[in-house]
Amino acid sequence: MNRKFYLTAASIFCLVIVNAQTEADTATMYPGVQYHGDTTTHEATEFYRPVPPIVTPGKNCGDAPSDAIILFDGKNLNQWESVSDPSKPADWIIANGVLTVNKKGSGNIQTKEKFMDYQLHIEWKEPVDIDGSGQLRGNSGVFLASTGPGDDGYEVQILDCYHNTTYTNGQTAAVYKQGIPLANACKKPGEWQTYDIIWTAPRFDASGHLTDSARVTVIHNGVLVQNNFKLRGVTRYIGLPYYMPHGALPIKLQAHGDASKPISFRNIWVRPLN
Repeated sequence: MNRKFYLTAASIFCLVIVNAQTEADTATMYPGVQYHGDTTTHEATEFYRPVPPIVTPGKNCGDAPSDAIILFDGKNLNQWESVSDPSKPADWIIANGVLTVNKKGSGNIQTKEKFMDYQLHIEWKEPVDIDGSGQLRGNSGVFLASTGPGDDGYEVQILDCYHNTTYTNGQTAAVYKQGIPLANACKKPGEWQTYDIIWTAPRFDASGHLTDSARVTVIHNGVLVQNNFKLRGVTRYIGLPYYMPHGALPIKLQAHGDASKPISFRNIWVRPLN
């Protein structure tokens, strides 16, 4: 064998390795999609399948897109039920297109439908004359998956933290007792605020062992406050977080027991992502 043959063989071997690595990397980035053929041409890295579905955006920022499930549009609570007794309808108060926590009612409410991964939009407002301090000032929460009665589940905190201090992993937009928000983006009481949330549910194998932790991204009033945060389990007031196996679960809204005036919600919609 001459030197030219060795160089040619080495070049082919390197090309095979590069192509193999490229296909492996592509499989990681795009499951089910791999580069094939001569990757030195532009055609090998251009895909025409799968074709993303067409989704018509809402007319205005915050409006529901065409594929969203409307959870509350100001008219009724047909999509919701009582947490304490799912056979009963949600008993929160609707007036002028706004949903307000009923602190004298049956407590938390949850969606009748169950979800895994999703995009959630929800708007909320603290009363302009809110009182109290710390955790006792306009407290509520969005439970991204309700794992049981009461406050069981994975909570993103709702609280008035406009010039109101508390423990930082329990302030507005915290993953309660786990994830400190990247910023305090609170508006004044009396102004409508928004959460746009991307939730990825945890995964478990057939034996109930955790294979992938839950993750959440939260945008509060247009400000990124949780960036693909990995949860260590359900959120707990006392004790450490833990996981227990589950599948699709309802979204829950909290009627907190503090004495401050109740908060309100509007324009709630969700887009399932799986």
